[in-house]
Amino acid sequence: MAVAIDIKLELKQLIERESDASILQAIRTLLTKTSLDSVLKEKLTKRALQSEEDIAAGHLFGKEEMMKRTTDYLAK
Repeated sequence: MAVAIDIKLELKQLIERESDASILQAIRTLLTKTSLDSVLKEKLTKRALQSEEDIAAGHLFGKEEMMKRTTDYLAK
């Protein structure tokens, strides 16, 4: 139970700091979609939070790196 409380607190803090309306809308959509399987919902939430942390930490790919990764992935 404490883990859920910690996650809720973290989410509240992240949401309060977020100013991008599209990100907030995505979070709202994710949380209100009742048709989503709870496991999928948890995975998507974790991915969204990790993405936010990566962006805040400056872990971003440049255009060249993204093109290379996309090309490499499609070549598989």
